[in-house]
Amino acid sequence: MNVRAIVAASLLAAFVTPAFAADEYYVVQDVKTKKCTIVDQKPVDTTTTVVSPSGTIYKTRSEAETGMKTVKVCSTN
Repeated sequence: MNVRAIVAASLLAAFVTPAFAADEYYVVQDVKTKKCTIVDQKPVDTTTTVVSPSGTIYKTRSEAETGMKTVKVCSTN
């Protein structure tokens, strides 16, 4: 009985833990249009590139919005 409880608790923790992960926001620029946006996942394709200083990861969307105003390539478009 205890083994079942431990296995059930482990499975539950495996599915719930990602929900508690810290949010991450990135300032990215579309390669073709040169338009900057904020995304909640690091881009993995080549259509966008991270343009925040040193690849900064922001914890809140409002921090990313403030950071986007300081990125030179975003403020010129």
